[in-house]
Amino acid sequence: MSDTQSCPSCPPVMRLPESEDRDWARHAIGILQGDGRRSADTHLVNPVFKGLKGISIYLKDESTHPTGSLKHRLARSLFLYGICNGRIRKGTTLVEASSGSTAVSEAYFAHLLDLPFIAVMPRSTSSQKIEAIERFGGRCHFVESPGEVYHVAQRLAEEAKGYYLDQFTYAERATDWRGNNNIAESIFEQMQAERHPHPAWVVMSAGTGGTSATIGRYIRYRHFPTRLCVVDVEYSAFYDAYCSGDVNVTCERPSRIEGIGRPRVEPSFIPGVIDHMIKIPDAASIAAMHVLSERLFRRVGGSTGTNFFGLCWIAGCMMAAGEEGSLVSLICDSGDRYTSTYYNPDWLRENGIDIEPHRQMIETFLDTGKFDPLILKDTR
Repeated sequence: MSDTQSCPSCPPVMRLPESEDRDWARHAIGILQGDGRRSADTHLVNPVFKGLKGISIYLKDESTHPTGSLKHRLARSLFLYGICNGRIRKGTTLVEASSGSTAVSEAYFAHLLDLPFIAVMPRSTSSQKIEAIERFGGRCHFVESPGEVYHVAQRLAEEAKGYYLDQFTYAERATDWRGNNNIAESIFEQMQAERHPHPAWVVMSAGTGGTSATIGRYIRYRHFPTRLCVVDVEYSAFYDAYCSGDVNVTCERPSRIEGIGRPRVEPSFIPGVIDHMIKIPDAASIAAMHVLSERLFRRVGGSTGTNFFGLCWIAGCMMAAGEEGSLVSLICDSGDRYTSTYYNPDWLRENGIDIEPHRQMIETFLDTGKFDPLILKDTR
Protein backbone atom coordinates (compact mmCIF):
# COMPACT_ATOMS: atom_id res chain seq x y z
CA MET A 1 0.00 0.00 0.00
CA SER A 2 1.45 3.37 -0.97
CA ASP A 3 1.90 6.23 1.49
CA THR A 4 -0.90 8.14 -0.22
CA GLN A 5 -3.47 5.37 0.09
CA SER A 6 -5.71 4.92 3.13
CA CYS A 7 -6.46 1.70 4.90
CA PRO A 8 -10.01 0.56 3.89
CA SER A 9 -10.95 0.13 7.53
CA CYS A 10 -9.56 3.53 8.65
CA PRO A 11 -11.42 6.83 8.54
CA PRO A 12 -10.49 9.10 5.62
CA VAL A 13 -7.59 11.45 6.14
CA MET A 14 -8.90 14.97 6.73
CA ARG A 15 -6.91 18.12 6.03
CA LEU A 16 -6.99 20.39 9.07
CA PRO A 17 -7.78 24.07 8.45
CA GLU A 18 -5.00 26.57 8.02
CA SER A 19 -4.39 28.87 10.98
CA GLU A 20 -3.78 32.13 9.12
CA ASP A 21 -6.43 34.02 11.13
CA ARG A 22 -5.08 32.75 14.44
CA ASP A 23 -1.52 33.58 13.40
CA TRP A 24 -2.57 37.12 12.52
CA ALA A 25 -4.51 37.47 15.80
CA ARG A 26 -1.48 36.40 17.85
CA HIS A 27 0.68 38.88 15.97
CA ALA A 28 -1.88 41.70 16.42
CA ILE A 29 -2.37 41.03 20.13
CA GLY A 30 1.40 41.08 20.62
CA ILE A 31 1.53 44.55 19.03
CA LEU A 32 -1.30 45.81 21.26
CA GLN A 33 0.26 44.33 24.39
CA GLY A 34 3.55 45.97 23.52
CA ASP A 35 1.81 49.34 23.32
CA GLY A 36 0.16 48.61 26.68
CA ARG A 37 3.48 47.92 28.36
CA ARG A 38 4.94 51.13 26.98
CA SER A 39 2.06 53.46 27.71
CA ALA A 40 -0.48 52.06 30.17
CA ASP A 41 0.61 54.06 33.23
CA THR A 42 0.46 57.85 33.34
CA HIS A 43 1.54 60.51 35.83
CA LEU A 44 -0.59 61.45 38.83
CA VAL A 45 -0.18 65.22 39.10
CA ASN A 46 -0.53 66.83 42.55
CA PRO A 47 -1.12 70.59 42.07
CA VAL A 48 -1.27 72.70 45.22
CA PHE A 49 -4.02 75.30 45.68
CA LYS A 50 -3.40 77.36 48.80
CA GLY A 51 -7.07 78.00 49.50
CA LEU A 52 -8.01 74.33 49.75
CA LYS A 53 -6.98 73.64 53.34
CA GLY A 54 -7.02 69.95 54.18
CA ILE A 55 -7.89 68.95 50.61
CA SER A 56 -5.30 67.23 48.42
CA ILE A 57 -5.94 67.34 44.67
CA TYR A 58 -4.66 64.70 42.23
CA LEU A 59 -5.10 64.70 38.45
CA LYS A 60 -4.22 61.60 36.46
CA ASP A 61 -2.68 62.91 33.26
CA GLU A 62 -4.09 60.82 30.43
CA SER A 63 -2.95 63.35 27.83
CA THR A 64 0.52 61.73 27.86
CA HIS A 65 -0.64 58.60 26.04
CA PRO A 66 0.78 58.20 22.50
CA THR A 67 -2.48 59.47 20.99
CA GLY A 68 -2.89 62.24 23.54
CA SER A 69 -6.00 61.28 25.49
CA LEU A 70 -7.78 58.99 27.92
CA LYS A 71 -9.34 57.26 24.90
CA HIS A 72 -6.05 55.52 24.12
CA ARG A 73 -6.85 52.98 26.85
CA LEU A 74 -10.37 52.47 25.53
CA ALA A 75 -9.26 52.06 21.92
CA ARG A 76 -6.70 49.41 22.82
CA SER A 77 -9.33 47.52 24.86
CA LEU A 78 -11.87 47.71 22.01
CA PHE A 79 -9.32 46.31 19.55
CA LEU A 80 -8.41 43.46 21.90
CA TYR A 81 -12.11 42.78 22.47
CA GLY A 82 -12.82 42.60 18.75
CA ILE A 83 -9.79 40.43 17.94
CA CYS A 84 -10.38 37.97 20.79
CA ASN A 85 -14.03 37.64 19.78
CA GLY A 86 -12.98 36.81 16.23
CA ARG A 87 -14.59 39.93 14.76
CA ILE A 88 -11.39 41.73 13.76
CA ARG A 89 -9.19 39.82 11.33
CA LYS A 90 -6.51 40.56 8.81
CA GLY A 91 -7.81 43.22 6.42
CA THR A 92 -11.05 43.94 8.34
CA THR A 93 -12.42 47.43 7.72
CA LEU A 94 -13.08 49.11 11.08
CA VAL A 95 -15.73 51.76 11.64
CA GLU A 96 -16.42 53.91 14.71
CA ALA A 97 -18.94 56.53 15.80
CA SER A 98 -17.01 59.23 17.64
CA SER A 99 -16.76 62.90 18.50
CA GLY A 100 -13.04 62.73 17.85
CA SER A 101 -10.62 61.52 20.53
CA THR A 102 -11.62 57.85 20.46
CA ALA A 103 -11.36 57.88 16.68
CA VAL A 104 -7.87 59.40 16.86
CA SER A 105 -6.72 56.56 19.11
CA GLU A 106 -8.46 53.92 17.01
CA ALA A 107 -6.92 55.30 13.84
CA TYR A 108 -3.51 54.92 15.51
CA PHE A 109 -4.12 51.25 16.36
CA ALA A 110 -5.62 50.56 12.93
CA HIS A 111 -2.42 52.01 11.45
CA LEU A 112 -0.28 49.74 13.65
CA LEU A 113 -2.24 46.70 12.46
CA ASP A 114 -2.53 47.86 8.83
CA LEU A 115 -6.34 47.88 8.91
CA PRO A 116 -8.66 50.31 7.05
CA PHE A 117 -10.46 52.71 9.43
CA ILE A 118 -13.47 55.01 9.00
CA ALA A 119 -14.54 57.51 11.69
CA VAL A 120 -18.15 58.71 11.63
CA MET A 121 -18.37 62.04 13.41
CA PRO A 122 -20.29 65.33 13.60
CA ARG A 123 -19.17 67.96 11.12
CA SER A 124 -18.47 70.26 14.09
CA THR A 125 -15.58 68.08 15.34
CA SER A 126 -12.40 70.09 15.87
CA SER A 127 -10.09 70.33 12.87
CA GLN A 128 -7.11 69.18 14.96
CA LYS A 129 -8.81 65.83 15.67
CA ILE A 130 -9.77 65.38 12.02
CA GLU A 131 -6.18 66.04 10.94
CA ALA A 132 -4.86 63.52 13.50
CA ILE A 133 -7.22 60.79 12.25
CA GLU A 134 -6.20 61.40 8.65
CA ARG A 135 -2.53 61.52 9.59
CA PHE A 136 -2.84 57.92 10.84
CA GLY A 137 -4.46 56.92 7.55
CA GLY A 138 -8.07 56.98 8.74
CA ARG A 139 -10.99 58.37 6.75
CA CYS A 140 -13.58 60.74 8.23
CA HIS A 141 -17.27 60.49 7.33
CA PHE A 142 -19.26 63.50 8.54
CA VAL A 143 -22.88 63.76 9.68
CA GLU A 144 -24.85 66.88 10.55
CA SER A 145 -26.38 65.64 13.81
CA PRO A 146 -24.57 63.70 16.59
CA GLY A 147 -27.57 61.39 16.80
CA GLU A 148 -26.86 60.13 13.28
CA VAL A 149 -23.45 58.66 14.06
CA TYR A 150 -24.75 55.33 15.36
CA HIS A 151 -26.79 54.08 12.40
CA VAL A 152 -24.43 55.59 9.83
CA ALA A 153 -21.45 53.81 11.41
CA GLN A 154 -23.38 50.53 11.49
CA ARG A 155 -24.41 50.95 7.85
CA LEU A 156 -20.87 51.71 6.66
CA ALA A 157 -19.52 48.67 8.52
CA GLU A 158 -22.14 46.43 6.91
CA GLU A 159 -21.46 47.83 3.43
CA ALA A 160 -17.74 47.21 3.83
CA LYS A 161 -18.34 43.77 5.40
CA GLY A 162 -16.29 45.15 8.26
CA TYR A 163 -16.64 45.61 12.01
CA TYR A 164 -18.32 48.40 13.96
CA LEU A 165 -16.15 48.97 17.05
CA ASP A 166 -19.12 50.65 18.84
CA GLN A 167 -17.43 52.32 21.80
CA PHE A 168 -20.77 53.36 23.27
CA THR A 169 -21.91 49.77 23.70
CA TYR A 170 -18.67 47.96 24.43
CA ALA A 171 -16.70 50.47 26.53
CA GLU A 172 -17.85 49.07 29.86
CA ARG A 173 -17.35 45.42 28.91
CA ALA A 174 -14.12 45.61 26.89
CA THR A 175 -12.14 46.78 29.94
CA ASP A 176 -11.37 44.38 32.78
CA TRP A 177 -12.79 46.40 35.70
CA ARG A 178 -11.29 44.07 38.33
CA GLY A 179 -7.74 45.12 37.52
CA ASN A 180 -5.23 44.22 34.80
CA ASN A 181 -3.69 47.70 35.08
CA ASN A 182 -6.90 49.52 34.21
CA ILE A 183 -7.15 53.20 35.06
CA ALA A 184 -8.78 52.59 38.45
CA GLU A 185 -6.12 50.14 39.60
CA SER A 186 -3.42 52.54 38.43
CA ILE A 187 -4.93 55.44 40.39
CA PHE A 188 -5.16 53.53 43.67
CA GLU A 189 -1.67 52.04 43.35
CA GLN A 190 -0.19 55.50 42.75
CA MET A 191 -2.06 56.86 45.77
CA GLN A 192 -0.69 54.27 48.21
CA ALA A 193 2.03 56.45 49.76
CA GLU A 194 -0.01 59.68 49.88
CA ARG A 195 -1.37 61.30 53.03
CA HIS A 196 -4.91 60.19 52.18
CA PRO A 197 -4.30 57.01 50.12
CA HIS A 198 -7.99 56.28 49.66
CA PRO A 199 -9.56 59.28 47.91
CA ALA A 200 -12.72 60.63 49.45
CA TRP A 201 -14.08 61.05 45.92
CA VAL A 202 -13.12 60.32 42.33
CA VAL A 203 -14.68 62.87 39.98
CA MET A 204 -15.33 61.89 36.37
CA SER A 205 -17.27 63.23 33.40
CA ALA A 206 -19.15 60.82 31.14
CA GLY A 207 -18.77 60.24 27.41
CA THR A 208 -19.45 56.58 26.79
CA GLY A 209 -19.84 55.96 30.53
CA GLY A 210 -17.20 53.25 30.33
CA THR A 211 -14.54 54.94 32.49
CA SER A 212 -16.98 55.79 35.27
CA ALA A 213 -18.27 52.19 35.11
CA THR A 214 -14.72 50.82 35.45
CA ILE A 215 -13.86 53.13 38.35
CA GLY A 216 -17.15 52.59 40.18
CA ARG A 217 -16.97 48.81 39.88
CA TYR A 218 -13.34 48.68 40.96
CA ILE A 219 -14.06 50.79 44.06
CA ARG A 220 -16.77 48.35 45.12
CA TYR A 221 -14.75 45.28 44.22
CA ARG A 222 -11.85 46.43 46.41
CA HIS A 223 -14.10 47.57 49.31
CA PHE A 224 -12.70 51.10 49.20
CA PRO A 225 -14.54 53.90 51.06
CA THR A 226 -14.07 56.16 48.01
CA ARG A 227 -17.17 57.55 46.34
CA LEU A 228 -17.71 58.38 42.67
CA CYS A 229 -19.16 61.67 41.42
CA VAL A 230 -20.01 61.91 37.72
CA VAL A 231 -20.30 65.39 36.20
CA ASP A 232 -22.56 65.96 33.22
CA VAL A 233 -22.73 68.91 30.83
CA GLU A 234 -25.56 71.09 29.54
CA TYR A 235 -26.78 69.18 26.50
CA SER A 236 -26.64 65.57 27.60
CA ALA A 237 -29.05 62.82 28.63
CA PHE A 238 -26.99 61.20 31.39
CA TYR A 239 -27.96 63.42 34.33
CA ASP A 240 -31.69 63.26 33.67
CA ALA A 241 -31.48 59.47 33.36
CA TYR A 242 -29.62 59.22 36.66
CA CYS A 243 -32.18 61.36 38.49
CA SER A 244 -35.31 59.86 36.93
CA GLY A 245 -34.21 56.27 36.44
CA ASP A 246 -35.45 56.49 32.84
CA VAL A 247 -32.70 55.28 30.51
CA ASN A 248 -34.78 56.21 27.47
CA VAL A 249 -34.46 59.98 27.92
CA THR A 250 -32.83 61.87 25.06
CA CYS A 251 -31.43 65.33 24.40
CA GLU A 252 -31.98 66.92 21.00
CA ARG A 253 -29.18 69.50 21.13
CA PRO A 254 -25.57 68.31 20.73
CA SER A 255 -23.05 68.68 23.53
CA ARG A 256 -20.62 71.57 23.12
CA ILE A 257 -17.99 69.87 25.27
CA GLU A 258 -16.33 67.41 22.89
CA GLY A 259 -15.89 63.87 24.14
CA ILE A 260 -18.53 64.01 26.88
CA GLY A 261 -22.28 64.45 27.06
CA ARG A 262 -24.47 62.35 24.79
CA PRO A 263 -27.87 62.75 23.07
CA ARG A 264 -28.97 59.39 24.49
CA VAL A 265 -28.11 57.20 27.48
CA GLU A 266 -25.35 54.97 26.17
CA PRO A 267 -25.34 51.23 26.99
CA SER A 268 -21.98 51.63 28.77
CA PHE A 269 -23.40 54.14 31.28
CA ILE A 270 -24.01 52.25 34.55
CA PRO A 271 -25.92 54.49 37.02
CA GLY A 272 -25.78 51.90 39.81
CA VAL A 273 -22.04 52.39 40.41
CA ILE A 274 -22.35 56.18 40.76
CA ASP A 275 -22.73 57.78 44.20
CA HIS A 276 -23.63 61.29 43.05
CA MET A 277 -24.12 63.28 39.85
CA ILE A 278 -24.10 66.99 39.14
CA LYS A 279 -24.78 68.89 35.94
CA ILE A 280 -22.87 72.08 35.21
CA PRO A 281 -23.06 74.89 32.62
CA ASP A 282 -20.72 74.71 29.65
CA ALA A 283 -19.38 78.12 30.63
CA ALA A 284 -18.25 76.60 33.95
CA SER A 285 -16.45 73.74 32.15
CA ILE A 286 -14.60 76.10 29.83
CA ALA A 287 -13.77 78.56 32.62
CA ALA A 288 -12.33 75.75 34.74
CA MET A 289 -10.35 74.55 31.72
CA HIS A 290 -8.78 78.02 31.34
CA VAL A 291 -7.99 78.35 35.06
CA LEU A 292 -6.42 74.91 35.33
CA SER A 293 -4.40 75.41 32.13
CA GLU A 294 -2.85 78.58 33.52
CA ARG A 295 -1.98 76.90 36.82
CA LEU A 296 -0.48 73.82 35.19
CA PHE A 297 1.38 75.99 32.62
CA ARG A 298 -0.08 73.98 29.72
CA ARG A 299 -3.42 73.70 28.03
CA VAL A 300 -6.00 71.06 28.87
CA GLY A 301 -9.23 70.23 27.05
CA GLY A 302 -12.88 71.00 27.76
CA SER A 303 -13.76 67.67 29.37
CA THR A 304 -10.89 68.20 31.80
CA GLY A 305 -12.49 71.54 32.66
CA THR A 306 -15.73 69.71 33.42
CA ASN A 307 -13.84 67.32 35.68
CA PHE A 308 -12.04 70.14 37.44
CA PHE A 309 -15.16 72.20 38.09
CA GLY A 310 -16.85 69.12 39.53
CA LEU A 311 -13.79 68.51 41.70
CA CYS A 312 -14.00 72.12 42.98
CA TRP A 313 -17.68 71.60 43.76
CA ILE A 314 -16.90 68.47 45.82
CA ALA A 315 -13.98 70.23 47.55
CA GLY A 316 -16.28 73.12 48.48
CA CYS A 317 -18.83 70.72 49.95
CA MET A 318 -16.14 68.94 51.98
CA MET A 319 -14.65 72.17 53.32
CA ALA A 320 -18.09 73.49 54.29
CA ALA A 321 -18.63 70.27 56.25
CA GLY A 322 -15.19 70.49 57.90
CA GLU A 323 -13.94 67.39 56.11
CA GLU A 324 -10.42 66.62 54.90
CA GLY A 325 -9.17 64.14 52.32
CA SER A 326 -7.94 63.61 48.79
CA LEU A 327 -9.82 64.08 45.52
CA VAL A 328 -8.85 62.52 42.20
CA SER A 329 -9.89 63.41 38.68
CA LEU A 330 -8.48 63.16 35.17
CA ILE A 331 -6.72 65.30 32.61
CA CYS A 332 -8.48 63.75 29.63
CA ASP A 333 -6.59 65.34 26.76
CA SER A 334 -4.52 68.31 25.68
CA GLY A 335 -6.01 71.72 24.99
CA ASP A 336 -3.97 71.93 21.79
CA ARG A 337 -6.87 70.19 20.06
CA TYR A 338 -9.22 73.08 20.86
CA THR A 339 -7.35 76.20 19.79
CA SER A 340 -10.08 77.05 17.29
CA THR A 341 -12.93 76.59 19.80
CA TYR A 342 -12.61 76.78 23.58
CA TYR A 343 -9.47 78.92 23.46
CA ASN A 344 -10.85 81.17 20.74
CA PRO A 345 -12.66 84.31 22.05
CA ASP A 346 -14.59 84.61 18.78
CA TRP A 347 -15.94 81.07 19.10
CA LEU A 348 -17.00 81.71 22.69
CA ARG A 349 -18.75 84.90 21.69
CA GLU A 350 -20.52 83.27 18.73
CA ASN A 351 -21.80 80.53 21.02
CA GLY A 352 -22.96 82.96 23.70
CA ILE A 353 -20.58 81.61 26.33
CA ASP A 354 -19.33 84.04 28.98
CA ILE A 355 -16.71 82.34 31.13
CA GLU A 356 -15.65 85.33 33.26
CA PRO A 357 -18.11 84.97 36.19
CA HIS A 358 -17.23 81.31 36.63
CA ARG A 359 -13.56 82.01 36.12
CA GLN A 360 -13.46 84.63 38.86
CA MET A 361 -15.38 82.34 41.21
CA ILE A 362 -12.96 79.44 40.64
CA GLU A 363 -9.87 81.64 41.03
CA THR A 364 -11.16 83.04 44.31
CA PHE A 365 -12.01 79.58 45.59
CA LEU A 366 -8.61 78.10 44.77
CA ASP A 367 -6.71 81.02 46.33
CA THR A 368 -8.80 81.71 49.42
CA GLY A 369 -11.15 78.80 49.98
CA LYS A 370 -14.05 81.24 49.78
CA PHE A 371 -16.73 80.43 47.29
CA ASP A 372 -19.81 81.94 45.80
CA PRO A 373 -22.91 79.95 46.78
CA LEU A 374 -23.24 78.99 43.11
CA ILE A 375 -20.37 76.56 43.50
CA LEU A 376 -22.41 74.66 46.04
CA LYS A 377 -25.55 74.74 43.98
CA ASP A 378 -26.41 71.48 42.22
CA THR A 379 -27.03 73.05 38.82
CA ARG A 380 -29.64 71.18 36.86
